[in-house]
Amino acid sequence: MVKKGKGKDKAAPAPAAQPAASSAKDGAKGKKTGGPSLMEQAAGPVAGKPTVKQIIGGSSWTGKLPVNLFNEYCQKQQWEKPVYDVRKTPEGYACFVTIAAKDLKTRELTTLEPFKIHPDHKQLVTRPTALEARHCAATYALFRVCSMQNKHTVLPPDYKSLWKDFQAIKQQDVKDGKAWQYDADPFKTLKERQDTKAAAEKKRKEAEAAKEKAKAMPGAAGLVLGNGSGNAMKGWITAPKIEMGKRSRTQIEALIQKYVVWNPNKVQMPLSQRKGITDELSKLGFRRSHVEEATSICKDREETLEWLLIHVPEDDLPRWALPESYAAGISVASMDLKKEAAIKRLSESGYALDLCARIFEEAGNSEGRAAELLQQRLVGESEAGTWMSAEDLLPPGVTAEELWEDEVAAMESSFGDHFKQTSPDIIQVKLESVKNGNKAVDTAVQVRKSPNYPAQLIFTVVAQLPAQIKLSIIKQAVAYLDESYSEEPMKIFVAIDWIQQNVNDIVERPGKLADIASVASTASEVPNDSRPRRAARFQRPPKPISWTPDPQSREEWMRRNENPAFKKMVTKRQSLPAWQVQDDIIRTVRENHVTIISGETGSGKSTQSMQFLLDDLYDRGLGKCANMLVTQPRRISALGLADRVAEERCTRVGEEVGYAIRGENRRSNQTRITFVTTGVLLRRLQTSGGRIEDVAASLADVSHIVIDEVHERSLDTDFLLTIVREVMRMRKDLLKLVLMSATLDAASFKTYFTSSGLDVGLVEISGRTYPVEDYYLDDIVSMTGFKGDVGDLDDSKGDSMGKTIQKLGHRINYHLIAETVKEIDADLAYHDKPGGILIFLPGVAEINQACNALRSVSSLHVLPLHASLETKEQKRVFASPPPGKRKVVVATNVAETSITIDDIVAVIDSGKVKETTYDPQNNMRKLQENWASRAACKQRRGRAGRVQAGKCYKLYTRNLEQQMAERPDPEIRRVPLEQMCLSVRAMGMRDVAAFLARSPTPPESTAVEGAIKLLRRMGALDGDEMTALGQQLAMIPADLRCAKLMVYGAIFGCLDDSVTISAILSTRSPFMSPSDKRDQAKEARMRFSKGDGDLLTDLEAFRQWEEMRYDGAGQRQLRAFCDDNFLSYLTLSDISATRMQYYTALKEIGIVGSNEMASGRSMALLRALTASAFSPQIARIQYPDKKFTSTVSGAKELDPEARMIKYFTQENGRVFVHPSSTLFDSQGFSGSATFLSYFTMISTSKTFIRDITPFNSYTLLLFSGAITLDTLGRGLVVDEWLRLRGWARLGVLVSRLRGMVDDVIALKIENPGLDLTDNEVIKTVGKLIELDGLDA
Repeated sequence: MVKKGKGKDKAAPAPAAQPAASSAKDGAKGKKTGGPSLMEQAAGPVAGKPTVKQIIGGSSWTGKLPVNLFNEYCQKQQWEKPVYDVRKTPEGYACFVTIAAKDLKTRELTTLEPFKIHPDHKQLVTRPTALEARHCAATYALFRVCSMQNKHTVLPPDYKSLWKDFQAIKQQDVKDGKAWQYDADPFKTLKERQDTKAAAEKKRKEAEAAKEKAKAMPGAAGLVLGNGSGNAMKGWITAPKIEMGKRSRTQIEALIQKYVVWNPNKVQMPLSQRKGITDELSKLGFRRSHVEEATSICKDREETLEWLLIHVPEDDLPRWALPESYAAGISVASMDLKKEAAIKRLSESGYALDLCARIFEEAGNSEGRAAELLQQRLVGESEAGTWMSAEDLLPPGVTAEELWEDEVAAMESSFGDHFKQTSPDIIQVKLESVKNGNKAVDTAVQVRKSPNYPAQLIFTVVAQLPAQIKLSIIKQAVAYLDESYSEEPMKIFVAIDWIQQNVNDIVERPGKLADIASVASTASEVPNDSRPRRAARFQRPPKPISWTPDPQSREEWMRRNENPAFKKMVTKRQSLPAWQVQDDIIRTVRENHVTIISGETGSGKSTQSMQFLLDDLYDRGLGKCANMLVTQPRRISALGLADRVAEERCTRVGEEVGYAIRGENRRSNQTRITFVTTGVLLRRLQTSGGRIEDVAASLADVSHIVIDEVHERSLDTDFLLTIVREVMRMRKDLLKLVLMSATLDAASFKTYFTSSGLDVGLVEISGRTYPVEDYYLDDIVSMTGFKGDVGDLDDSKGDSMGKTIQKLGHRINYHLIAETVKEIDADLAYHDKPGGILIFLPGVAEINQACNALRSVSSLHVLPLHASLETKEQKRVFASPPPGKRKVVVATNVAETSITIDDIVAVIDSGKVKETTYDPQNNMRKLQENWASRAACKQRRGRAGRVQAGKCYKLYTRNLEQQMAERPDPEIRRVPLEQMCLSVRAMGMRDVAAFLARSPTPPESTAVEGAIKLLRRMGALDGDEMTALGQQLAMIPADLRCAKLMVYGAIFGCLDDSVTISAILSTRSPFMSPSDKRDQAKEARMRFSKGDGDLLTDLEAFRQWEEMRYDGAGQRQLRAFCDDNFLSYLTLSDISATRMQYYTALKEIGIVGSNEMASGRSMALLRALTASAFSPQIARIQYPDKKFTSTVSGAKELDPEARMIKYFTQENGRVFVHPSSTLFDSQGFSGSATFLSYFTMISTSKTFIRDITPFNSYTLLLFSGAITLDTLGRGLVVDEWLRLRGWARLGVLVSRLRGMVDDVIALKIENPGLDLTDNEVIKTVGKLIELDGLDA
């Protein structure tokens, strides 16, 4: 108590403090008194001793005070008791509240920063007494954690108004992004902010690490990593890296010097475009004068950038454009330090380092001779150029050495301290007041005594100046001496004096890069005029028809009419419905530009119409003027009609009536009617020239064009109609156009031609058919008693009709087809009626399944019919069935109009058709099973009424029939338009979209844009100009990708294999995969696989089969080989036949010689060409992170699991390898493969790719889409999405090499017999692919 007494004495200096001391003492004893506390004492003397409530809340306040409310809130939240820090300030008292909380699990104490109000509002919480300040601070702390609650309602009046002031402050803080200050749980908010800060710090460190890593990559100085746009290296770190061996690079640079021409088509950029490119590239670090020079030469931005990277000396390039770890003046590592020092000295004047090394070796390691060769190259003089000899200039009796010594002495006396002799043959003079901008530059000129001194002086400029400036100084100085002092023996002083006077002007205006490009870069082009021009390959137009009557021709015709055989055939023809409108057809064609003939199947329109017209011309003595081209959509139709019409005219095919189909032509000078496939006629027009006038001229000898089966609206037919209409608009009387169709929307076609000012006539031929009775699905179900699948068949009353039909759904039920056929057979047999049954199914797979289901019925003779069958197989359907059997033909829609089977009396129509559909948004092609159109079903139905009254059994309901489309959608709306766009461009139409917009059914503009873009990506178009490759692709009658493969095969010596792969793609894979033996089939296919992909696996199987054939193996042995390996003998035969067709087509266009079939085999190159043909159908391979295992010899890298390797395409994102692929289970790919090409994409549960070929980065660079240089120096982008890390200049070299390949294709076109075995461009490309850019 003594201490307490002392404390009491110290605390009582003033009388007013006495009660407080007493109160404190009492309080220490635990006794509650009415005296004021220490805080109340701090409030100052109060008369009558008012309570704290009265002081804070007023005389009438009975509620809780702010401190009590906040303490209770903290206790409720399980926080520690608040700590109040009261401070005296000049303005009064202020108080800050600090709160803390323990983690319930870790017991870790977290203390927050004190709740402090912003200094701008400190007057709100500053009070005259400590007590009031304490309660203000409690109110503010309560607001900070309860601002969303109505706590102010329980506060004293003064503090309630204070709460409103705090609300105004909060609104401003929220606007300023400080809403976090008012969160209800400040401890949780603190944790979140700390985590966010830690994440930001981690990200910053990662960015710094990436920045450090980027320093080892090209162009690191150009990377913009700290601008808040994220990590600029994202997506690049894992990109494949390209490298090029020194020898390979030197070879390509030499090729560029010899062959490359920039902007060969002389495209001029508009001034606005040039200015935009100049502004952009100047900002990327190029000199403006360099960019302006480049834009005056090049055709677009990319070529401008490439030109700069080739021509700008390395020391003047932006940092991003330099190779990895670039250091100026450091040559390739060499153990010969003397040689390296000499090369470095030679390069001091700005000569390219690699060029110096090459020239030094050519000069036999003589530095003086190398310097002489370099300067000769700079000034444009050859070794045996216009230099005068030393003897011509030496004074009598003076040797070159004596003259040199005299001239050196004179220079030393003239320049004094600025003169220095560095070696017996080299002197150096320092120049004065040389400036680059505002910066002074130490500059010296070295003069070397050449072997041809005094006729030739060798100069070197030693200075920290750009190479272009130094080389310009030398070139201009030599030019000055040659012009003014060529015959003077002593001219070093004159030269140095001229350089001193002109050096600053040259620094400011160094001239054009092209002037010094031959030595500043290791690759400079030859003059444009030295490049051979490509000859246009157009046919000479035929002579126009002379419509002059020939009496002799009429007499021959009259005699022919008396021929008994001809009379007999005419009698047969007269029974056809078309004969009844013979005069109408002749008159309508004569009076109109265009005639539309519509007639039912069997009316004779396809065989008779052109005969009527020909006979009329014979009658008028104009028979020799006739040259009718009759187009057919299919080869089988053209061949069949030519046979039939020739027979009716009592002649042989190839005489009066002939045909021309792909790879086969039978016609002569006497041919008046030629049946052609639509594609053959299109190719004839395509080679006519570049304008509509040329197309018109190519048709000068054609009297009539007859287009049959127009209702099918195929792509080729619509294209032909558009071209012919354009021709006839220009020259209305050039020829007559006849359109024929079984079902034709005559009104729309009439409008199409009349809108162009052409007269159109219509002729309708009534059909010769018998009535056909229709049975729909419910009738068939009732007739057969069918209740569902096999297991559901019973005679009891089962499901209702509606439920049965619902159970059938829209799928083809083969058991129902079999039951229907049995019922029809029984009905026909009961009435003793002959005749066959024709079943229409959508595709080959469905036909095979139906045939298998029907062959178990002994009374049936079942035959398939589809376009992929050989002609011999197709003709079997026309023959009579064996005795006692009924013929059943199971066909695709080829039997609707193209082929007529006369003895059909019943038709079963599935109502289905398989059509190619195309989505222009993602370039996805799908063969989809759809409902046929009502017009197609009408054609199918008509097949049952050819010879007698028939019946049509429709496997769909009446309701569904009404929902079918009236007629099929034109093919131009359903397929990719690349081939058509290329054909349009090949005919000289520059505005492809505008031309196609004039077609009968214009395609979607997005589809046309997509096609043009794809052609550019394939290399068929360069901007709007056709490449040599594009010219070839337009001529080859095959899928563009197959055509590209065959062209490259011919160029690179892999022709035979390339043609075989194209034939496989055009047919199908020879491997079969029965559902019950799928694993064995996969195992058999894998026996032929060497890891090169699906197509090369199929190729290997075909090779072995073909070798057995050539070795004389018999049919039984060949079929056994096929059975053992799950190969289709029929498919292999089809592939062989297709190969021969392709060879014929390639010979026709001149890219293959007559005996050029065998070719060498480089699997690496073949794999690359196969992959390249399908660009841009490319998938990027993404390998998982590497994993290692410990072994005795150390860590060993593990192969990744197949399922961990991912594949991505540009349009579809992630895709999957199809389970049928030989690469489905691959854990890696040989040949440094980093990409896959695919021929087919299928979208089911996932998006799958098939027909896959892996390939490496140089294949991508050489054969895929446009190469774009990344201007941050990270590498290259191919086809706008595929990234490759590496030096930008490598991309330029490969891009130029691509152009040279196209030039080689042009050479091959002009000279088909040209042997390219030793062509240096082709050999260089092959080496790059096989070694992936490295040296051997």
